Amino acid sequence: MEKIILIDEEDNEIGSGEKIDVHKKGKLHRAFSIFVFNSKGEMIIQQRDIRKYHCGGLWTNTCCSHPRHGEIIEEAVHRRLKEEMGFDCGLREMFKFTYKAEFSSGLTEYETDHVFVGISDDEPTLNKEEAMDYRWISIKELANEIENNPERYTPWFKIALQKLVESEKIECKVRK
Repeated sequence: MEKIILIDEEDNEIGSGEKIDVHKKGKLHRAFSIFVFNSKGEMIIQQRDIRKYHCGGLWTNTCCSHPRHGEIIEEAVHRRLKEEMGFDCGLREMFKFTYKAEFSSGLTEYETDHVFVGISDDEPTLNKEEAMDYRWISIKELANEIENNPERYTPWFKIALQKLVESEKIECKVRK
């Protein structure tokens, strides 16, 4: 049973809860999203495994998850990137945001999502229990795809990507 970190509105830890139970009850918890770009400025996105507990089959950022109870987020991002995508790289936290999304499965994501960005030209080795596909894509092409087919992408990905683009933090981080 995986326990994740419950937080208050200011992102202060207030306890822990079993991951599925937290999502069933819609409790506010800590999460992270990782965006990895290559030296050409393309982002690697993944298609979530169809059997995921929510958003199965949807496209999302390079990696997303939750730090475990007792784990600091800076360690969790590297652990999870290796577990899901089979590689690791330097990561820098850019910002955080809170959102709430309810799904037809009865589960709710109510998270403060810490967004990390990194650069790597490594090709992933997917954990097939987490991701069923991946691809490198330019921000311009991705924005066009999301505009034309928003239902193919996870809610947190669309929010975080928009915040990155609006703040121009992508351009600053990707340039070498």
